[in-house]
Amino acid sequence: MNKSVRKDGRRELTPRQIVQELDRYIIGQNAAKKAVAIAMRNRWRRMQTPDLIREEIMPNNIIMIGPTGVGKTEIARRLAKLTNAPFLKVEASKFTEVGYVGRDVESMVRDLTEYAVSMLKGEKSAEVQDKAQHLAEERILDILVPPVKRRHTVEAGMPSEELMESDDNRATREKFREKLRAGDLEDRMVELDVTAAQMPAMQIFGPISMEEMGVNIQEMFGNIMPKKTKKRKVTVNEARQFLTQEESQKLIDTDAMIKEALERLENSGIIFIDEIDKIAGARSQSAGPDVSREGVQRDLLPIVEGTSVMTKYGIVKTDHVLFIASGAFHVSKPSDLIPELQGRFPIRVELGSLSEEDFVKILTKPQNALIKQYTALLETEGVNLEFDAEAIREIAKVATQVNEEVENIGARRLHTIMTTLLEEILFETPDQFVGKTIMITKKMVEDKLNSIVRNKDLSRYVL
Repeated sequence: MNKSVRKDGRRELTPRQIVQELDRYIIGQNAAKKAVAIAMRNRWRRMQTPDLIREEIMPNNIIMIGPTGVGKTEIARRLAKLTNAPFLKVEASKFTEVGYVGRDVESMVRDLTEYAVSMLKGEKSAEVQDKAQHLAEERILDILVPPVKRRHTVEAGMPSEELMESDDNRATREKFREKLRAGDLEDRMVELDVTAAQMPAMQIFGPISMEEMGVNIQEMFGNIMPKKTKKRKVTVNEARQFLTQEESQKLIDTDAMIKEALERLENSGIIFIDEIDKIAGARSQSAGPDVSREGVQRDLLPIVEGTSVMTKYGIVKTDHVLFIASGAFHVSKPSDLIPELQGRFPIRVELGSLSEEDFVKILTKPQNALIKQYTALLETEGVNLEFDAEAIREIAKVATQVNEEVENIGARRLHTIMTTLLEEILFETPDQFVGKTIMITKKMVEDKLNSIVRNKDLSRYVL
């Protein structure tokens, strides 16, 4: 199989492999999967091109069109996990009427930057974890068995002190090391020097906060003012966690980590803009909500086109960030977006509504299938939950029927139906069912759900 691996351990998958991986979690929607797979592979291809042309190759931003609950967000989220890319989901409606209830559109880039830095910090911490744990262990031993001070005389005749480790002291230290590793000292109390909080959290009120402008007030003052420490009694277990974290931070080159995080964000970042149809509307000169929607679109335009955003970690360019937008477009349509924004989303894919057959597959096939989830939940309390094939088919039938008659919310309907179906079992466990096998049959599904489905008013509230 044609699969390359980067220096940082991230896999480079071919478009076919990306679709195969997405198939493990999302049923159907092959057109959308192919579109995102090609877009992701094109990013890898871009990085292999000569420097001169690399900056000119723009990402193929995508609009996914389809009703709620058919897998739009899940495709983007799983895609980011597959490629280990910094990923952020935002809702377009959040940016309406900035200064009143909305947010500055640049905040999405700052949020993604925070996530990218946090993500890379986690990776770097994992790399130095073993070394940090060893250093933390040494520090705990220094507290439990301090090295003995011995006085000796130097040639000038002036007494001085230095740390000398005797054989007895070394042997004691090794005994404590064994106890420490065996877990015998976990609840023992030790005294640590911890950094005291310098100043209370500051909130800047106004149209745009200092954080929105990419400035961290506490960090600015923290770097100027000296750090104070205070003594604190903690268990050895707590001390190990605290000291391991402290040592791992010392081992990480923060400047290099931030630089790498920004590079990864700029070349691999994904921003998923949900509900973009909520800011699409008939373009008119009249005042009202349409003007507000068009204003949000014009604010979004430079971010999607490519701009430089000031963050507290430095300037971030969005030229090569991949934007995936999605919306149901029940009332509006993609052509209602302003032409400039339409042009920045050249690829459009339509996701179809889910059929009864799709619901059967969703319940059973994906790795995170609902039936697998509920089975795993009840297994924790010693209950073996099983579903026969007819019961699964009946659940899928009910979901399809309710979606058609009430409102189509896609696969999310299965959550409400499964919760209603298993309510009594979930409530009575562990009091009644521990050690038992419960078989969910078609008759049980019919008895529990048919009365609700027949009553449309009731199904509106319950399902």
